[in-house]
Parts: sequence; C-alpha cells; structure tokens
Amino acid sequence: MFKNYFKIAWRNILKNSGYSFINIGGLAIGLACFLLIAIFISNELSYDTYHDKKDGIYRVIHHSNANNPEDAWVWGNAPIGPALKSDFPEIIEKAQFSGRSDILLEYNNRKFQEGECFYADASVFNVFSWPLLNGDARTALEAPYSIVLTESTAKKYFGNENPVGKTIEGIGGRANDGTYTVTGVMRDIPQNSHFNFDVLMSMSSFRQSRSEIFEWWGYVDFYTYLLVADNFDQAAFESKIPSFLEKHLDAEEAEEYYYNFSLENMNEIYLYSTADRQPGETGSLSNIYIFAIIGLFILVIASINFMNLSTARSLERAKEVGIRKVIGAERRGLIYQFLGESLILVLIASLLGLGLAFIGLPWLSSLTGNVFTMASFMTAPILLLYFGTSLLTALISGSYPAFVLSGFRPVSVLKGAFRTSPQGTNLRKGLVVLQFSISIALIASTVVVYYQLGFMLNKDMGFDKEQQLILDFNWDNQVLNKAEAVKGELLALADVSSVSLSRTVPSSHFPAAGTDIETYEGNMENFSPYIYEVDNNFIQHYKIDVVAGRAFSPDFPADSISSLIINEAAAKEFGYTDPNQIIGKKFQQWGREGTIVGVVKDFNYISLHSEVAPLTIRQVPYGRYLSLRISSTNYTKAIAAIENKWSQLAPHRPFIYSFLDDAFNKQYIADIRFRKLFTIFSCLAIFIACLGLFGLATYSAMLRTKEIGIRKVLGAEVSSIVTLLSKDFIKLVGIAIIIAIPFSWYAMRQWLNEYAYSIDVEWWVFVLAGAIALSIAIITVGFHAFKSANNNPVKSLRTE
Repeated sequence: MFKNYFKIAWRNILKNSGYSFINIGGLAIGLACFLLIAIFISNELSYDTYHDKKDGIYRVIHHSNANNPEDAWVWGNAPIGPALKSDFPEIIEKAQFSGRSDILLEYNNRKFQEGECFYADASVFNVFSWPLLNGDARTALEAPYSIVLTESTAKKYFGNENPVGKTIEGIGGRANDGTYTVTGVMRDIPQNSHFNFDVLMSMSSFRQSRSEIFEWWGYVDFYTYLLVADNFDQAAFESKIPSFLEKHLDAEEAEEYYYNFSLENMNEIYLYSTADRQPGETGSLSNIYIFAIIGLFILVIASINFMNLSTARSLERAKEVGIRKVIGAERRGLIYQFLGESLILVLIASLLGLGLAFIGLPWLSSLTGNVFTMASFMTAPILLLYFGTSLLTALISGSYPAFVLSGFRPVSVLKGAFRTSPQGTNLRKGLVVLQFSISIALIASTVVVYYQLGFMLNKDMGFDKEQQLILDFNWDNQVLNKAEAVKGELLALADVSSVSLSRTVPSSHFPAAGTDIETYEGNMENFSPYIYEVDNNFIQHYKIDVVAGRAFSPDFPADSISSLIINEAAAKEFGYTDPNQIIGKKFQQWGREGTIVGVVKDFNYISLHSEVAPLTIRQVPYGRYLSLRISSTNYTKAIAAIENKWSQLAPHRPFIYSFLDDAFNKQYIADIRFRKLFTIFSCLAIFIACLGLFGLATYSAMLRTKEIGIRKVLGAEVSSIVTLLSKDFIKLVGIAIIIAIPFSWYAMRQWLNEYAYSIDVEWWVFVLAGAIALSIAIITVGFHAFKSANNNPVKSLRTE
C-alpha cells in the first residue's frame, strides 16, 4: 500500500511538474534561507563557549560617573585585580591585560606592525582555554620581555620552524622597545571570541617601564578577568563591594572622584554587555531576534505557498478521491496518502535546500566576516533543527489539503457537482494577505535600514574627514625627535595642503583623563572626560568650529603648558549652558594647570551609535599619527610621493597609512553587514511570496479558461479580461498594505531607538513599499492574465 502511495505521489509530481517545481523550489529556497540564518544565529550564540571554565569566568566592569552610575567601562585600573584576589577566597585566579598596544616587530629584516597586542599576566592560560602548540603555558608569560605569538603570527616571521627560544626585536614604541624572547606559540584565537589578539607580551615587561600605574586606582589601562569557585554567589559578592572599596580607597581618593565596579559573566559579554571600551567587537541581541523573525517569515511564506497550491489543486484530485471512496478507501487512508505526498515533496525540498545552503555558505562568510564551512551545519543540533522544522512544515502545510481532499463526498464528486468551498477560497485569500503583509513589512523595513545606514555614513560629523591621509608611526621616538622637521618636509609636497600631529584621530583609540574644572561657585569639580592630545594646528586642520574663545595658536606659546579647549558637551557637563561663560575658568588635568581658552562645537569623533561625549583637547609636542590633507584627486600619485618622502625621513619604519573616511566608516562594519543580510533575506522572502502568487495566478487562470473563451467569443476585450483576472489579487494586496503599515512602523521605530542619531520613519516609505508590492502583484498576475486573454478561444471551447 505504501509503495502504491509513493508511486501515485511521484506520478502526480511529474504530471504537474510546473506546480511541483514552484512548490519544491519555493520551499527549498525557504528552507535554505532558514538554515543559513540558523547557522548565523548559532555562531552568534556560540561566542566564548569554547572556554572550559566559561561559567566561572567574570569580568570587572568599572563605573566612574557619579551623575550616571550606569555608565560603565570594561577598561579600568590595575590594582583592583590583586586586591580582589587577596580579599576574596572565592576568587581562584585573576588575569589582567593591558589596553591594546601596537608594536613593530622585526626578525631577520622582516618587519610588521602588529596591531592586536596586549600585555598579559602569566595566569591567562590558567583561566582561558588558549592551548599552546609550543612552550610551557605555566611560565610562558612570567619573565620580563617574554612574548607569545599566535600560530599565524609566528609563521609570518619564522615560517615552519619552532620559534620558542628565539629573539625578536620590538622597535620604535614607548614601553614596547626591547628584545623579546619567544616563549610560546598558541593556536589562533577562535573567530567566536569577544577578545582577539595576535601577540601577548608579559605584564612584567610593562611593569618595568611604568611600575607606578600598577598602584593607581584612578588610572585606566587594564582589562581584569576573574576565575571564581563553583559555589560563587555573584549577588552576595557584590554586596561586599562597598566595604572593599572603603578598605582600599583612602578618604582623599574617594572624595576626589567617584568609583564603583560590578561583575559580568563570560556568557553575557558578547551579546549583553553595554559597557564601553570593549577589547573586541560585541554582537547585537536585537539583530539576532530580527534575523530569527525573518527566518520564520521566510518559512511561513514558503509553507503558505505550499498550502495554497495544494488546496487550489484539490479540484483536479476530486474524481480520484471519489473513485477511491466508492471502491472502499477509508478517509484515514486517504489522509495518510496525501500527507505522504506532502512529506515526499518536503523531503525533496529539504534535500535541495541543504544543497542550496551549502552553496550559499561562502556568500554568508563574505557577508558576515566569519568563516563558515560544511562543519558549520553538519552538527547534530543544526541538522535536528533543520529536519525537525522540515517535518513540522510538511505536517502543518500538508494537513489542511489532506483533510480537505479526504473529506470530498463521492456522490457529489462523481456527478460533477463538486465545487471549491467558500471556506477553502477564503483560507487561500487569507494566506495570500498574510504573506504579502509580511512581504510589505519587509520591503518597508529594508528601505528604513538602507536609509539609516546611509544617514550614518553621510551625516556631517562636525569635522573634515575627506581626503585625509593618516600616517601611523606608532610613537616612534626617531620620528618624534624631529617632528616639526618631518611635518615641514611633508607639507612641502605639492599634493599636501596641511599637516597635523596628534595622539589620536577620529575613530581611533583615545584615553580619558581625570579633570578638575572651576564651577560657577569657584569650586573645582572633578570628572573624567575623554581627551585628545594634539599639536597647535589640529583644530584648524580638521576644520572644527570654535564656538567660544579661540583655538591653539603659535602666537600663544603658553598653550602647550597651561591652556585647555573643551567641547560643548564638556561645558554642559560642568553646568555651563553658554560656552562663553567657561572661557577663562581654571582647570587641572594630568599634572597640568591653567585656564580654558576655547570651546569647540560638538563633533562626532566616534560613531553615531552614541551621542557626543564630553571631550577635552590639549596641546602636546608628541603623538602617534600624522594627518595629511591631500589637495590632489590623483591619490596614486600623491601617495607615491608621500611614501617616497617617508622612506627618506624614516627609513627604519614601514609606510603605514589609511584614509580617515575609510577608517571612520569601519565603525559601521557591523551595520553594513546587517543591512546586506537583511536586504538579501528580505528580497528572498519577497521572491518566494511572488513564486507562490505566480503559481496561484497560473492555476486561477487555468480554472477560468473556458470562461475566458466564452467572454472572448462574446466580444470581450483583452484589457477587460486582464482586469477581471487581476482585480481579486490586487484587492488582497491592498488589504495586506493596510495590515503591514502599523506593524512595520512600530518594529522600525523600536529598531531605530538603538541609535543615538537616527532618521524619521517617513510616510513615503510605506507608499513606496505598497507601490513595490502592488507592482510585483500586477506584473506577476497580469502576465498570466494577459497570456490567458490572448489564447485562442476555439481551443478552450472545442470540448463543449
């Protein structure tokens, strides 16, 4: 019997190959999209799960804003780590890293500036699951000037030889200079890690160069992780924090600045952390929800197509059902048969979807920046989810057609009196409305996502970031010792119109500084704004507007020792609504005292994800970057000339450059990836919906073939027949537009709330989405209507 069911199912698939192709193809694409989204989400949820002790690893989060205790930093002070380990027996181990530190390494004339480097405690390998391929994990980072390289970094310098015991030179930095001994080679950090690096240097090396900061509670340059005992109670621990701080912070320090801290579990870091100064990228839980919803929508649309076409074709199977029932077939057997046919179709679609997903893996890798392979989805959980979803899809989408077909009355069917029930017709219409409501919502959402990112990339940031070439010489003393001469030589080039030296540039790393500023009452109030250390030309070079006072100038030599410029946000932080009122007020910052000489207009020196934060700017004779404004549009020629001059000025250093707008826009990589993924999956969902409408319109036109023939014989025009066949579908799309507008408006408003600066959801977005959906429906349905209207009526009426 089952063999017979399979034969009948297979014959029906071949007999109606067009509908079978639409059914199987649409479902296969839907399942492939669902699988790719599941792989992407699974990867996002897998961050840091490779650590054996992940449940017992916590990170210290620092709070230093009394006005907003929720304002948090991952980056913090050094002494908190040893103090916590000493005072709390439930803390088994502490592991600290310095802030990211770039270093130029050289071995046998091979030089590379490594940008992902950290000083680290020797205990890091006791806390984290980072296995060493060569070397002893227990001692690898103990001795001063020890260095551990990742496998790929070691190969750059040493090829396939074992580098342990060899020496490598650190050149031209500040604390980084020296001869390092390679004490270990570790596996490359897995891609699903919130903390990535290429080089670890021993913390004892850093301690030798700046030992005093390891005692300063107000100095921030460290990431602190703790490994706790199995019975650790986080709530009980955090209740002891006030007494801990009272013990370790003296009264003068506690009065000078606000400080508190909390703990964050390793499992919460990537998706849930809201703290600033992360050591790596963090994910977005809302984006995971969005993609999960899109995956579900795609599956729902594909299932709707399957159900619609199956029920619409029930008339063709009516006589078969009637004959089967007359010769004794039971309804249960018919249900099994039609469910079996549904399962066969879904099985074929799921296998095809598996192949499509495999083909799509390289595309997913290129879009997300992660590497996905066959092993990415050939895992038990993923395959169980995939085939379980396929089975559920088959049962849900095939159950209604099965029960409808098996419920036909044989007497009515064999007399030819059977007609499609109003309930079945209304169900199909309802499903069309549902899938086009989803499609319209996705179209509107895609437009909003596209324009929000365009707004972020093109918004006036308050400074000139166009045609700015940034040279990174990484604090090289040989360059700094002749900084003014270097600037002069570069400025003399024909393609360079301005040069500035600074510790940081927009989008790059910048510190914060404990700062006291005089209030209205004459008191000195302390907080920790961000700080830019620049030369006297920086503000003019970047065309930053001065709204009160003045910029730094060579005409005021005292600017380098006693002047400070702040932004509008910093002035407001200290209670000055009028920036002119803070000019001349006293300040104290990092050993420097003087007066505020200027206030600059707020400029977005970080991405538009955050509002402009308080910033102080002071003049210094040192820095890491040279900013060059290029006056020529022939960038190839200009870069070649600059590189040639650089090889004369600093022959010992590689020519490392970037354009500021490109570097700044890298802050939006995650947003760009999100837009691409969202747009592509939304378009696929819309395509699947159109595929279903295409099949349904084809079938609807086929059912009315004789009606169309009679109308043509009676003189009906092609336009009236096209209108007749199209208007019902157009009405359904109109209803879908009305349903989709409020849903998509609310969803997009919630998504935009995550951005400090965002677009407004304009009315034209929904008009555009509705127009696109209507156009798609008109083209899809109108094609078949026009084709049917132009058929020869003789062919359709000759059997009457």
